[in-house]
Amino acid sequence: MTDAPHEPLSPDELPGRLMEVFALVGPLYRRVQRRIELDATHGVSVGVRAVLDLLRENGPMTVPQMGRAQSISRQFVQRMVNDGMAAGLVEAVPNPAHARSSLIRLTGAGRAAIDTIVDREHAVLRQAAGDLTDTDLSTTVRVLGRMLELFADVDD
Repeated sequence: MTDAPHEPLSPDELPGRLMEVFALVGPLYRRVQRRIELDATHGVSVGVRAVLDLLRENGPMTVPQMGRAQSISRQFVQRMVNDGMAAGLVEAVPNPAHARSSLIRLTGAGRAAIDTIVDREHAVLRQAAGDLTDTDLSTTVRVLGRMLELFADVDD
């Protein structure tokens, strides 16, 4: 490890430290997915939840836009949208910019479902309170963002 904790890591030290992050992110991601599905009161899978959240944050989107935003295949997003439609959580509406690609938007039930899910997730995440600071979280987001940039060329 470097002797100067606020200096950039050397190219020889950096890969090992980033692998420590990967070793934590994978299991964390899977546990969070599982918790979302176990806690789902609306029968919402992780994939449908991701679609609902994207639409809550960005407004109506096309399936290809959602796929790009999540770095996952359009076919998988389409299946999740179909599941959301079957549950009455999302609906297709005409897209003024592209007649062949409908916009997908939340229904009232979809908005209520994602709001309930997010509120429940926030209640769970409040339990992480303690000594975490804004700086800690900003640094975490910076590191994960850099790692995401590093693999931006990987096509799911």
